[in-house]
Amino acid sequence: MTTPWGVFQLSRFPEDPRDRLRAWDASDAYLLRHLAGREVPLSGTVVVVGDRWGALVTALAEHRPVQITDSFLAQEATRANLARAGVPPGSVRLLSTQDPPPDRVDVLLVRVPKSLALLEDQLLRLAPAVHADTVVVGTGMVKEIHTSTLRLFERILGPTRTSPAEQKARLILCTPDPSLARPANPWPYRYPLPDGIGPASGRTVVNHAGVFCADRLDIGTRFFLAQLPAGRGTRRVVDLGCGNGVVGTAVALADPGAEVLFVDESFQAVASAEATYRANGVPGHAEFRVGDGLAGVAAGSVDVVLTNPPFHSHQALTDATAWRMFTGARRALRPGGELWVVGNRHLGYHVKLRRLFGNCRLVAGDPKFVVLKAVKR
Repeated sequence: MTTPWGVFQLSRFPEDPRDRLRAWDASDAYLLRHLAGREVPLSGTVVVVGDRWGALVTALAEHRPVQITDSFLAQEATRANLARAGVPPGSVRLLSTQDPPPDRVDVLLVRVPKSLALLEDQLLRLAPAVHADTVVVGTGMVKEIHTSTLRLFERILGPTRTSPAEQKARLILCTPDPSLARPANPWPYRYPLPDGIGPASGRTVVNHAGVFCADRLDIGTRFFLAQLPAGRGTRRVVDLGCGNGVVGTAVALADPGAEVLFVDESFQAVASAEATYRANGVPGHAEFRVGDGLAGVAAGSVDVVLTNPPFHSHQALTDATAWRMFTGARRALRPGGELWVVGNRHLGYHVKLRRLFGNCRLVAGDPKFVVLKAVKR
């Protein structure tokens, strides 16, 4: 990536030489050109929100920025990209969306996320630290910036306008108004589960901003809940890509002897899963871990893995995440251990599972979803 601050070699995480997706896009480059061309003073506390793979903070490292991200993978990519650029350790402060934000923000740079709810939560959390002289610039691809995006900036921070588009990217230029009466932060959001879905019926879900299906049970998870494997006594179960933790909580409710591990690369998701689990007073033992799938789980230490893999990375459609989840599950499972997968029928996960495990059985299906089971031999 060529920038006014130099040329940087950037990669996503985990690195895969076959992956042709870049670790930056035109909106990152547009923002950096704007900062340099308008001679924006990058002094005081510079905060970068939603930097997807660390491209922005790597380029701006000399200004000692603070990165705030919901993604463990983005944090790891940032660490690798900073090291590759020779940035001294400690030059960039890495925070998650669950960490307290800085008390004062002098420059706020926002890479617009896919989730409007996550943007709302982050702007509301940062607004008390923003002052009248704070420089606020957002960036995103044209298809990612909507009228609702601009209204959020205006409602929470102050008057907002957009730039002309360049290479299908656009900037959001906001002038902070400290006297603005801001709304209360509605996140996290709580709602009751419907009846007829097994042990989790009528239970409480807690969703932090940005976690899938914030105000209702999604139909894929609902279908999965009706097919979960019956309790078998003491066993170690992983809710992989746990989201708000409904699946793992249902397992724990049905089988108090189970040890459930909730794993997700989203800090918001793992916080939601733990809050959902605690809100329902579930007996038994649970662990909550932010990480790259099952990378930190010992080989041959798990009895069951349950997952609903994502089939996109930001705006790009890809099966790379699902494949990593499946290979990680095979390594972590004991002989005889089972991987249970729910997914859209058209994704064809059965082909990948047969290739990897040598077997795959259809547990249940409807016109849209299938539940598949693969056993480690």
